[in-house]
Amino acid sequence: MGQKVNPISMRLQVNKDWRSKWFAGKKDYAAYLKQDLAVRRHITTKLGSRAAINKVDIERSPNLVTVTIQTAKAGVVIGRGGAGAQELKTDIEKLYGVPVRVNIEEIKRPELQAKLVAENIAHQLERRITFRRAIKQSAAATMRAGAKGVRVEVAGRLGGNEMSRREKEVQGSVPLHTLRADIDYGSARALYPGAGVIGVKVWIYRGEVD
Repeated sequence: MGQKVNPISMRLQVNKDWRSKWFAGKKDYAAYLKQDLAVRRHITTKLGSRAAINKVDIERSPNLVTVTIQTAKAGVVIGRGGAGAQELKTDIEKLYGVPVRVNIEEIKRPELQAKLVAENIAHQLERRITFRRAIKQSAAATMRAGAKGVRVEVAGRLGGNEMSRREKEVQGSVPLHTLRADIDYGSARALYPGAGVIGVKVWIYRGEVD
């Protein structure tokens, strides 16, 4: 029986940090969580895949919420003359009901971010590029960018076949059981024409953290 743990949650306080930073009692916890989920959903829906968003960090203080968006295409998020960022700030303030500060961080090397690599593979599959070519090229690009290892798994009706199956590509080493290993994990879903959903999972090993 498989006993699988998310590599990021497993390494919290070792070399990973929480995506939401706040404390709430029993009375407020569910409402705070619902707000965070609504904000992340809104950002993803509004900007979509064109902004290449890696993650959204949320930090609450008594009278202010700080939302940090990590993206590979900061220009798309900021918009012309900062209009996009201002509009996003207004939308988020409506959801939270308190003042919001929006920080936009640009990712210099998207090939080393597992979520962005997974989304890139998913987009290639949706454009009917063969899955073997998509995962091999993405894994090779990640290794060229300086990763110590990468593992890619795709599952579903690959190539439009009747039987679903799982295929994987591993390059370098990916020590999932080593807690001090800096491993990034991300997943995406590809809506393959005529074959339903194909799942994509990516693990990237970026070296050990002292």
